[in-house]
Amino acid sequence: MGKYFEYLHTVGFEETNLVGNVYYVNYLRWQGRCREMFLKLQAPEVLVDLQDDLKLFTLKVDCEFFAEITAFDELSIRMRLVDLTQTQIEFNFDYVRLDAGGGEALIARGRQRIACMRGPNTRTVPARVPEALARALEPYAP
Repeated sequence: MGKYFEYLHTVGFEETNLVGNVYYVNYLRWQGRCREMFLKLQAPEVLVDLQDDLKLFTLKVDCEFFAEITAFDELSIRMRLVDLTQTQIEFNFDYVRLDAGGGEALIARGRQRIACMRGPNTRTVPARVPEALARALEPYAP
């Protein structure tokens, strides 16, 4: 299935509802967190660019659920590159529950498409994916 970038997460009580299941919005937050950690660890030059005028706009996000998770479940959020165009990037996210005995279970799968934009907030225009980001994504290409 190809190489993936992995973000490890332990589910907390604040991420669950009254019956102990994880709120839907947290799956989307974890996608964002995984993407942020990828930038921090694999493409730190892009973080400097983001402080300038680069913007990464989320165009589309989704998540399909296969099983429920609860507080203190250990997760591996695995991000893979699906598509890289001149101005956009699409990722696939596998949410995998890690069992104490070394077992794994796919509990959800999500996708996210982002666009690179530049300029002031009132006049942003599409921009090329930064070279540093494209290089950092190469090992995760399908």
